Amino acid sequence: MTAADVIQAWDQADPAAIHPLRRVSEEAYWESGRAQADMLASVIPGNAKVMDFGCGDGRVAIPMAEWGYEVTAVDASQRMLDRLTERTPDVTTVQADADGIAAHLGRRRMDAVYSLAVLIHHSYSDCLHIISRLRAATKLGGILILDWPVSDQPAEADSWIGVTTWSAQQQADACAAIGLEPVDSGLPWGVYRAVKVGG
Repeated sequence: MTAADVIQAWDQADPAAIHPLRRVSEEAYWESGRAQADMLASVIPGNAKVMDFGCGDGRVAIPMAEWGYEVTAVDASQRMLDRLTERTPDVTTVQADADGIAAHLGRRRMDAVYSLAVLIHHSYSDCLHIISRLRAATKLGGILILDWPVSDQPAEADSWIGVTTWSAQQQADACAAIGLEPVDSGLPWGVYRAVKVGG
């Protein structure tokens, strides 16, 4: 599937289909976002300017704003952003795919960028493209938190809700090419520092 296909599928999905905890309860769904925001806050400095790329309806962006972060919530789906705004109108939202980030930011760069449950649904080439755009949006020395799983049996997702996994070597090569330095964090996602390529 192309990135455009994945975006269209997510845009048209029933909200109950986008996260398994929604089948448990709305409270469980939103509580999971608060728990993930708590984890992110353990590696992102207080009061940082952060971007939630692929923010959906704000499950994590909203509690990050409540933590005091200056959150820019980015999603290619206006429907998702409308749901976020209905719940919390004070969070800045931007409708954009990875290529649209630069137009919004101009010369500004974020202290931190996180993207959870987004990259896993894209092909290898689309994922690398997205990560390179997220890295470009992050200031040198800033933090990126990416749901970018490694597996002994890496494979590309075969549907919009499938999961793409990477070999450790694929991921190391991508980090070197894009300018990401892995950071030990204890989080369930990859944490990286934005560095100069080859630096």
